[in-house]
Amino acid sequence: MTAVSLRLRDQSYEVIIGPGVRTALAGVVRRLGAQRAVVVSARPRQWVPDTGVPSLVLPARDGEQDKTLGTVEALCGEFARFGLTRSDVVVSCGGGTTTDVIGLAAALYHRGVPVIHLPTSLLAQVDASVGGKTAVNLPVGKNLVGAYWQPSAVLCDTDYLSTLPRREMLSGLGEIARCHFIGAPDLRGLTLAEQITASVRLKARIVEADERDTGMRHLLNYGHTLGHAVERATGYAVRHGEAVAIGTVFAGRLAGALGRIGQARVAEHHDVVRHYGLPAALPAEADTAALMRLMRHDKKAVRGLAFVLDGPKGAALVSDVPPDVVAGVLDGMPRMCVADLVASSGGAGR
Repeated sequence: MTAVSLRLRDQSYEVIIGPGVRTALAGVVRRLGAQRAVVVSARPRQWVPDTGVPSLVLPARDGEQDKTLGTVEALCGEFARFGLTRSDVVVSCGGGTTTDVIGLAAALYHRGVPVIHLPTSLLAQVDASVGGKTAVNLPVGKNLVGAYWQPSAVLCDTDYLSTLPRREMLSGLGEIARCHFIGAPDLRGLTLAEQITASVRLKARIVEADERDTGMRHLLNYGHTLGHAVERATGYAVRHGEAVAIGTVFAGRLAGALGRIGQARVAEHHDVVRHYGLPAALPAEADTAALMRLMRHDKKAVRGLAFVLDGPKGAALVSDVPPDVVAGVLDGMPRMCVADLVASSGGAGR
């Protein structure tokens, strides 16, 4: 078991990583002094440990289809019917989308109730559950409505990962791969538990330095600008981590086209992504014009198109990138059909 601490101005907590750590839930609830809990779970009932207090268990579904304001409203209604108060606690149990939705519901209900995350996917353990970002989608874009709401604890039980389909594991590896370019050491030779810990530790240090995305935290969006556009353009047939991997390869190519890095470093982006078995080609179904249009909705695009890109001093946010350069790099990327991507990554199963 490993504990990674986040020390923030208004909230500090630990991310505990290892086999069986979900059994610590009742102790965490007790330390918070909560009298009751609402557990929102996208996993079988037996996956949810005892909270140690009277609890309401609500079902959830992982996936972008439920990452909406309607789901948040429905959850808040259930909280109210149960009589949840600010002195109680909400517990999420599921993947990245479940963590995002439950985190936002906890942030909004009574203007904020404590939340504990039990992330059950690799993606949620290395990224979504840590750092306090919560959000849901709008029809025009991904993660456009949200709030910062730090959890009271995160329990990353690696036993949960033993049941994940290969494609779900790959989605989490997409976030691990991008760490290579934002300050992590080379993680390719480490065990999965070590990769999770290193990824969480990197994110913790970045969030401690910039909780509200005013500067350094932009680094965590490496590969995400194109990644989110790919997700939207394919109706989320391409999973988040897969899309981030494609976006990471693109970020390397774009940095090269802008003269920020040399060709060896551009090639390194491709090599790292392929090491993890992740896709490096754009979906053939997503044409350049559609991707350009979607990227203009990105939250970082305050002054024209903006990307987090590698450079001589490391990764940095680059604003007002010329659209013709972006389009040229997109046109130059290899393409593959979504169906082939799904087949190569182990099928469509969750």
